Amino acid sequence: MTDALRPMTKQRLYEQVLDRLRQYVTEGGLRSGDRLPPERDLAQRLGVSRASVKQAIVVLEVQGLVEARHGGGTYLVRDSLDVEPVDRMVERRRRLPDVLEAREALETKLAELAAERRTDDDLTAMRSALAHMAGEIEAGGHGVEGDRLFHAAVTAAAHSGLLAEFMRSIAAQIAESRTESLRQPGRPHRSLAQHRAILDAIADGHPRQAATAMRRHVRTVAKVRLLDWDPEEEAGGR
Repeated sequence: MTDALRPMTKQRLYEQVLDRLRQYVTEGGLRSGDRLPPERDLAQRLGVSRASVKQAIVVLEVQGLVEARHGGGTYLVRDSLDVEPVDRMVERRRRLPDVLEAREALETKLAELAAERRTDDDLTAMRSALAHMAGEIEAGGHGVEGDRLFHAAVTAAAHSGLLAEFMRSIAAQIAESRTESLRQPGRPHRSLAQHRAILDAIADGHPRQAATAMRRHVRTVAKVRLLDWDPEEEAGGR
């Protein structure tokens, strides 16, 4: 049954605030590290409630575009506010728990098998991936490509064609969860350390420890601000 004729909805007020903030940053020439006006000032100047401004700031935080420092204001993390459409965020939030559940089931088993079946070449690929990730982080990035290479190397080391096919079938969704996780503050370094623990267990040939390390890692990946965000939480209107 199609949902094309579902009830029409107006643009959420905080989405309008997002549009204005993006325009403000562009026209004002703001750059990474610059501070946005306080929420109270923004609400007054835009003629909306502080709740609408706060929800807009939360959306920017979820997308890794700003950093809200406790008692210290809100600062740009990038040189622009290239905001992802809220409806796309809502859809990703809806499917993310299923993706993370599938990742835990599949990747825990892959790590276990990798500890039993890995070759010297497999270990070399994993170490190379971690070196790549460390380099990305050192250069100021999130380590996304290195993360992808590491998990691909673990999958290859399991030498299970069917499990590898399952992983390929959800590759796009896994990429979403990877990006979502690695843009959390402090997450790239933590993920890199957890990857090293997984590699150590695989290299030592300890299947149970490898599975436990991978499960711990995927559960860390699951701790993202997006899942705490309520897209309909906007009290007070104007």
